[in-house]
Amino acid sequence: MAVRKRTRVELFEQIRRAHRLEPEVSIRELGRRFGTHRRTVREALVSPVPSPRRVPAARPAPVMDRWAPVVDAWLEADRTAPRKQRHTARRVWERLVDEHAAQLSERTVRAYVAKARGRLGIVQVEVMVPQTHQLGVEAEVDFGAISFYLAGVLVEGRLFAMRLSASGKAFRRAYLNEAQEVFLDGHVRAFEHFGGIPERIRYDNLKAAVVRVLKGRDRVESDRFTALRSHYGFESFFCRPGIVGAHEKGGVEGEIGRFRRRALVPVPRVESMDELNELLDAIAVRDDRRHIASRHQSVADHFDAERLMLQAAPVEMFDTRLLLSCRVDIKSRVCVRQCFYSVPERFAGRRLDVRLGADRVEVFDGGQRIAAHPRAVGKGIEVLVLDHYLEVLTRKPGALLNASALGRARTTGTFSPTHDRFWTYARSKLGDRDGTRALIDVLLLHRQLPADALIAGMTAAMSVGSVDVAVVAIEARKTLQNADAVVAPIGEHLARFDRPKPSLAHYDQLLEAQ
Repeated sequence: MAVRKRTRVELFEQIRRAHRLEPEVSIRELGRRFGTHRRTVREALVSPVPSPRRVPAARPAPVMDRWAPVVDAWLEADRTAPRKQRHTARRVWERLVDEHAAQLSERTVRAYVAKARGRLGIVQVEVMVPQTHQLGVEAEVDFGAISFYLAGVLVEGRLFAMRLSASGKAFRRAYLNEAQEVFLDGHVRAFEHFGGIPERIRYDNLKAAVVRVLKGRDRVESDRFTALRSHYGFESFFCRPGIVGAHEKGGVEGEIGRFRRRALVPVPRVESMDELNELLDAIAVRDDRRHIASRHQSVADHFDAERLMLQAAPVEMFDTRLLLSCRVDIKSRVCVRQCFYSVPERFAGRRLDVRLGADRVEVFDGGQRIAAHPRAVGKGIEVLVLDHYLEVLTRKPGALLNASALGRARTTGTFSPTHDRFWTYARSKLGDRDGTRALIDVLLLHRQLPADALIAGMTAAMSVGSVDVAVVAIEARKTLQNADAVVAPIGEHLARFDRPKPSLAHYDQLLEAQ
């Protein structure tokens, strides 16, 4: 049986007891009896508490020292990075393993990062409040600031997050602002993602939900938020204003910070908001495999149990769009939230219905949608479609060269280099005015024929020295016919005319419902 080694406190106690019982025993004899040095005996007789051990000098760490300059560079770069998207010790370790194939333990990296932060003057402190929640009862909602490169430009957006308090399962979506339409859209998408609705949701005093903060926890809520809550049948709980109430929904605040540090470092580079949200969804699938604290189940497994406890969502989805009435100006644009969106020129001077969504703006003439644009954020930004101005340009071909809509069409790729070559070739043959009109006639064909076919048609027409719109149309249709012949045999072409046999199943269901 192994004998437990004495601690220094126990050793001091034994020495002092022996000295009290046999005061005549010398210090040398006490040292021999207890197997220790005379200095230790003298120290024990002075105080029952041993003096703290001296900290040894720092020892060399050959494995970590190799990567120290890399880690220091990352931490130094964090000084200019967005405050909430800087490296954690875990993220440093992950990058060392993934990008440099370093063979290091996470504990070693954590110890080094802690010392490096102190040496570099970088301090991070986070306090987490542990909570216990019943399945399906509560969720928390908040927005967090995120930064990303959108088409090469550094943009600060907003990350909507709804987190189920019990399982820790979270839904996240990136937006460009915190408008009420965004707030409502995030809820609808979250409920669809979870496949159900929690009984109660915690909020801080977001302007999208709260019109005015009253005494205590009373609030004057916005009508549209009240309608959303009524539609889905959940209760709302508002935290105390200011930093004193931040801990009341610490789960979602910690979730946003954790996800931002782990998933958005380095700062992502995307070409569109859809690409960014697809990236977030892919990251979330891997993220749900993690284990929170000491739980035995992963977040995904825990959510499988919580999903069964959520309230069922109504069949009809809540319409988050805001209905507006806007007048079309003389530039054939409607102004929505200080941004301008084009509509076909025939509607200039009229008042039209506009449905403003979280990421789209749709314009209606009665029940017919006449224009749809991605939502812009800013002041004075123009979102223009070249097709909306083609009839005007037919009468004013000279306006095409500096048209704002043409610049945007080039940026988005709808006006391709082939269009530019055709325009240059047409002007060289017909002159500026008639050559531009020839291009406009080709652009009008885009309403009938696919862009790829028309590009092939323009290339074929120029190869035979023609800029006639009829030749372009013929060559484009030939391209379509050849593509159909290659893709599908004759039998598949005939299959397009097949129709399923009539069924009375829907009528039988109606009879059963009665």
